[in-house]
Amino acid sequence: MANNWEYDYADLYRQSPMASGMPSQPPAEPAPAPAPQPPKRRGGAVKKVLGSLLMLVLCAAVGFGGGYLGGQASLRSAPPAPPAATPVPDAAVTAPNTGSGSLSSATAGGSLVNVSAKVTPSVVAVTTEQVTTNGYWGQFVESGAGSGVVIREDGYIITNNHVVSGASSIKVTMSDDTEYSATVVGGDSRSDIAVLKIEATGLTPAVIGNSDNLAVGQTVLAVGNPLGVLGGTVTNGIVSALNREMNVDGILMTLIQTNAAVSPGNSGGGLFSENGELVGIVNAKSRGENAEGLGFAIPINTAMATANDLIDTGYVTGRPALGITVITIKDAQTAAQYAVTVPGVYIQAVDEGGAADLAGLEPGDRFVSVDDQMIETASDLTNLLSTHQVGDTVTVQVSRNRQLITAEVTLGEMAG
Repeated sequence: MANNWEYDYADLYRQSPMASGMPSQPPAEPAPAPAPQPPKRRGGAVKKVLGSLLMLVLCAAVGFGGGYLGGQASLRSAPPAPPAATPVPDAAVTAPNTGSGSLSSATAGGSLVNVSAKVTPSVVAVTTEQVTTNGYWGQFVESGAGSGVVIREDGYIITNNHVVSGASSIKVTMSDDTEYSATVVGGDSRSDIAVLKIEATGLTPAVIGNSDNLAVGQTVLAVGNPLGVLGGTVTNGIVSALNREMNVDGILMTLIQTNAAVSPGNSGGGLFSENGELVGIVNAKSRGENAEGLGFAIPINTAMATANDLIDTGYVTGRPALGITVITIKDAQTAAQYAVTVPGVYIQAVDEGGAADLAGLEPGDRFVSVDDQMIETASDLTNLLSTHQVGDTVTVQVSRNRQLITAEVTLGEMAG
């Protein structure tokens, strides 16, 4: 019968010849019996036996006497024995503090139960409805689901922007099944962070950790609402890698990689350290059908900086901008609609008084490069600007009426 396993481990379970008591080789032919010898004289054997017994008695007497005298001498010269150590209860034994904030390996396994109970009240299920128009079906309501984490006791919840973007209604279900209607305080597509608000007080906010202190191999727990129907699910794993630069839907992000199991619906949920601190917001997993254990989370330091800006100002502060609206033209139909012939990234509108306006850029200009880097998609432009700060000057080349124009643009701040 054919073997259906990828690997054959049968050899690991075969007993060795020594273990089974069976010979490792076929039995050899029996050796011929030795030739008979003439009998020895009994008198010589008896004398030898008596002589051997006398020698054994003499050796034993000498050995016992020497051992006794040596033992007495050592007792007189040896220092007194130390007092017996007092047994220490197992519960009092702890590993030295490594400075990572994690629990000791001796207690970590049992602590996961306690940590799970501690963090699940802070994690919520998020369900959305969105009115969608389709040429075949017309207008219909599309449902979605994700997760979120309570960050303030008065009803502020952090989640992913892609979970709630475009939603016409949002509901939040707490760990005790209490349900609330939620509104969006603010959302940011570049960081994929959004903040929701529900009318409630006395909630249990997550304890915010420091993602800069994470180490590869550290135990983490992902808590969320996988598949949109399994709220409060806890999975565990480790930090597989830090500072992974990943292109998520065209946006370059720096993420935490983990092998804790995450599924659709975990987006917006929490990644917690083994002492119950929120260290990341789950936002992505590998789409490869052969990939397993490849989940990603936004570091909490990044996520909370964005969330606090959204709560305080409604937008992310300190983010550089050109002050334009762009459109990427890839196909002939869109090109014909905008009366252009070359695909690329075009300026659709220019903010009056903004950075691009002050530098002389105009609607209809097609980007060629910024700081000598080719611009072929809007994501190329966004990712390049994210490496700069407000007040930096960049060199922009655009094509206008088949002429190459170069402009020096001093970046302003994106507002709203």
